[in-house]
Formats: sequence, C-alpha cells, structure tokens
Amino acid sequence: MSLPAFLVRFLDRFSSPSPRLMRAFAIAAVVTHAGIAVTGSVVRVTGSGLGCPTWPNCFPGSLVPVAHPEYDTLNQWIEFGNRLLTGVVGFVSLACLFLALITRPRRRRLVLLALAMPLGTLAQGIMGGITVLMELRWWTVALHFLGSSLLVWLAVLLVRASTEGDQEERPLVPGAVRGLVLTMNIVLAGLLVTGTLVTAAGPHSGDIDTPRLELPVANLAQVHAEFLFLFLGMLIALGFTMRAVSAPARMWRGFWWVVGVVLAQGTVGMVQYWTGVPEVLVALHVLGAGATVVVVAWFWTTLRDRGRAPVPFSTRGRASDGSAATPREPVGAGSSD
Repeated sequence: MSLPAFLVRFLDRFSSPSPRLMRAFAIAAVVTHAGIAVTGSVVRVTGSGLGCPTWPNCFPGSLVPVAHPEYDTLNQWIEFGNRLLTGVVGFVSLACLFLALITRPRRRRLVLLALAMPLGTLAQGIMGGITVLMELRWWTVALHFLGSSLLVWLAVLLVRASTEGDQEERPLVPGAVRGLVLTMNIVLAGLLVTGTLVTAAGPHSGDIDTPRLELPVANLAQVHAEFLFLFLGMLIALGFTMRAVSAPARMWRGFWWVVGVVLAQGTVGMVQYWTGVPEVLVALHVLGAGATVVVVAWFWTTLRDRGRAPVPFSTRGRASDGSAATPREPVGAGSSD
C-alpha cells in the first residue's frame, strides 16, 4: 500500500516484527475491547455511571475524582477506573497499527484492520463522553456497547490477518454455506441490538435519575429470546449443511465453539431474567456477549483461505530469522498487499 515518503523513511528505521508479536497485540486488542464493555457493565449495575458527571474531566476543573457531598467516592472511582482503561485500550490499539505499519512486506489488509483499532477507540471515547453529557440516555449507552462489539469483531479479523497471507480468497465451502453463515451474523447483530433494548428498559440504568426506555421489559425480552431461538435454529441447519459438504476440520472446531458459547450465554440470560436481573449476572452476560462475538467472528474466518503469511524481512534485505529475504521496498513506494 502507498504511504508518504517521509513516513516510509521513518518506518524503515524499525525492524519488521514477527507474526507472533503482531498476533499477540491483536489478541490483546480483542481482550481489551471486550473487557472494557464488561467494566462498563460494572459501572452501570453499581449506579456509577455519573460518578464523574463531566467529560473529559471527572469534575469541573479536575481530571480525577474529588470529595463531593452529592457523589459517593466509590462510585466516582468505579467510573474513573473505567475511563482509565480507555488509555490501555488506546495503547494496545496504537501498538497494533504501529506493528502493522512496520511489517514488511507491508500488507494493505493488515494495516486497514489495525487502523480500525485506534480510530474505533477514539470514536468510542467520544461516544463515552456524549453518553456522560447526555446523562446516560439509553440510546447512547446502547450505541456505546454496540461500538465495542463491532471493534471486537474487527479485532478478531486482525488476529486472523496477522497469521494468513494476502492471496485471493479461496472458499473452503460452497456459496450456500457462506450465505447461511452471513445470515447468522446478521441475526447475531439483531441479538445484540435487542439485548441493548432489554437493558434500556431494565432496572440497571447506571444512575437512579436516568430515564429508561418506556417499553415492557417482558415483551422486549421475548423478542430478544426469539432472536436467540432463530440463531440456534440456524446453527442446527448449518451443522447438517456442513456435514453434507464435508466442511474442513478447522471449520468444525469453530462451529462447536460457537455452539458451546451461545448455549452458555443463553443459559445465563434466562437465569438472569428468572432471578430478577442480579448485578453479577448482568456483568457475566455482557462478558458472554463479547465471547459470542469473538467465536462467531472467528468462525467467519474459517470459511476461506488466503494462504500463508509472507515471511517478514528487514530493510537490510534479511528475513526476521536471519535468512535471505526478498529485496527491500523502494523508499517512498508502497509494498504489495
């Protein structure tokens, strides 16, 4: 991909990282983007959403919590701690982009997926600020959570891109199977959206004075459950279809991970509803939602093959393992992707 000449000269100062290092930071991106959604749920169930009532400062004139008669100290630090985690997410995201940029040969798809990490983190930071300034309106909280889910999905694709090549996609199963999996992902999106609506009408608003979505929780939960049953039905159909087309072993492993995680997540959701939505199960359900996105996204990557990742080489013409490598890129020119 083409980059400005000055940027290429700067990046050429660094040795190409190993695919293992790139993959490690991509996995860290998955963990941090999913993890901050879980800590956000802790903020919500503890009523700490407005522990820091302003943004980007915690209080007017203070970046950190301060003693205040109207705000509980613990709530302040829970909310502030969640904000601090954004810095960790940002560091990991920037590291992913930097490693992708210094990887040689430079790979367009890897760079674009890595670029989505810091850009998405920035967008989420702004959305978090809007959420606070809007005093936790339910639709801002929902968009904030869905943004994290999208970034988790992209981070999983980054993990896969770090270990595969850039050849033209070679489908491993027929188009009908890929279409079924695509539809299943659309249903998953519906599951996530309806889940945020149930939350928006439920008891955990993040602050006692926050307006709620004025729709019956039971009806919203029923719609959410119907999306789950549709998803499970599609999984059953997919299993028979994969058997009919002799799907590869790697795809089967991904399939069974999806089955296990979705069943566990559905069980947590039902127990949560039957027991009056206890706080600990809310956080566990958000963790399960992140895990579901991870396994479904990974399953998506098993449908095709792009070949092996190219051997990284330095600007001195040697591979990262010391062996001879392909000629270095001309300074100022983009490398192949």
